[in-house]
Amino acid sequence: MNIKKLYVVPVLLLGLAACKSLDGSNKTTVTKYEPTYESLKQHGAAPEWFADAKLGMYFHWGPYSVPAFGSAWYPHNMYKDNNSVRRHHEKTYGSIYEFGYEDFIPMFKASQFDPNDWAELFQQTGAKFAGPVAQHHDGFAMWDSDVNPWNAADMGPKRDILGDMFKALEKKGLKTIATFHHARNGQRNRDKPEAWKTAYDSHYVYHPDLPTATTDPKLRKLFGNFETIEEFNQYWLDQVNEVVNKYSPDILWYDSWLNLIPEEKRNEMAAHHFNNGIKKHKEVMLAHKQEDLPLDYSVLDYEQGGRKDSWPTPWMTDMTLGKSRWMYVEGHPYKTADLVVRNMIDIWSKNGVVLLNVSPTADGVINQEQRDVLKEIGDWMKVHGEAVYGTRPHNIFGFGNASTGEGHNAGQSSSVNYTADDVRFTVAKDKKSMYIFFLGEPKVGKRIQMRSIGGYHRNIPPGRIKRISHMGTDTTTKFEHTSASFFITIPDTKMNSIANVFKLELE
Repeated sequence: MNIKKLYVVPVLLLGLAACKSLDGSNKTTVTKYEPTYESLKQHGAAPEWFADAKLGMYFHWGPYSVPAFGSAWYPHNMYKDNNSVRRHHEKTYGSIYEFGYEDFIPMFKASQFDPNDWAELFQQTGAKFAGPVAQHHDGFAMWDSDVNPWNAADMGPKRDILGDMFKALEKKGLKTIATFHHARNGQRNRDKPEAWKTAYDSHYVYHPDLPTATTDPKLRKLFGNFETIEEFNQYWLDQVNEVVNKYSPDILWYDSWLNLIPEEKRNEMAAHHFNNGIKKHKEVMLAHKQEDLPLDYSVLDYEQGGRKDSWPTPWMTDMTLGKSRWMYVEGHPYKTADLVVRNMIDIWSKNGVVLLNVSPTADGVINQEQRDVLKEIGDWMKVHGEAVYGTRPHNIFGFGNASTGEGHNAGQSSSVNYTADDVRFTVAKDKKSMYIFFLGEPKVGKRIQMRSIGGYHRNIPPGRIKRISHMGTDTTTKFEHTSASFFITIPDTKMNSIANVFKLELE
């Protein structure tokens, strides 16, 4: 992609029309987007509903859930030599020449999949948008596809997983997200004899002697084994457009390797999604993980990571409830609710939005261990949601000792030790309230100084605070706001074991 396109250029008038906005003023609105940067940048990056939502949920679920071993990269690793997944596969299922990845599909039955139950679970956790991994790197589509013969409606579950999930979510009033990871599915190493040993730009290991090199007209589509990469690139686009046409997701989200798709195809994808949003009267958006879409009309996502400081525009992070795995892996441990909530608070204080992953079993069960963690998160959100939804960052995100890093895989590991000495802030959009988060249980009676609010950094001058209260108990809290600093005294009331929030009511 041409990164210089991130700067501002004059707006094209093509496809513009004047309309009335809600406040009665004239506003120029795009009536049709063209597949060019100049046209697409007029769309903008994040709608306000996204900045307000703060939490969404999705799930890694597919034929790779059947072996429940290793990771969601099982299809990649099973075809590699000297690999623990390959050894497990051949010990459990037989030779890869006799039992290939495609043979897991009939075993992926989703017999207990209940989209209404899942939608209820996501809503009770506090999510405002949700949806499935529409297609992982493995080439298996989780919707009723006429483009991809390897799809959940025609084989395996023989159900339209994405369609049924979207219907259940929309009944609950939740926005929808479809995530795509299939840019990596295309074989790009057919003419590189040694690339199969190390290459990571194609999911399936390619070697002429491996089953992944099949030329079977149908099976080659699962393995992304096309005659030319141009043919695959069109296949990639056709599948995304099909999901947009049939299901109209509010968010299209892309995993890494989107840069492997030519810019022309990415532009076509974006224009089609945005134009469908106009048609359906929806404020839609795009999210991605690398420098593969201009930030003028997309939101950047950090996998299991984030920013070190607050950012002026919304961004996103995808995190998994598993300690490190994204799909269901037998016996794999899960993060605790306190760690997840404290991670999320840190993200929200910096203008981030969280996409939280859960891992269903192959038969369609979100197990009790995950549900217990989600219930704890949901219970905390029910009490403290006012300090989260619809808020915006303070001019300083907070302070403390926990080190969160910057970028992918930074700041969300189980080794991050958040404590009550770590403090974060959010502010209501109307500026009538501010919220102070303690990422733990502060000691009753302790007088805490916060130069981040007082002194040179303050945006709340002395005299503007009417009252401070502890959310959950509504206990009035003593404070002192001088020209040099700000002090709060922790009241003698029951503290929340996950995180405590104090509400500042402002004049």
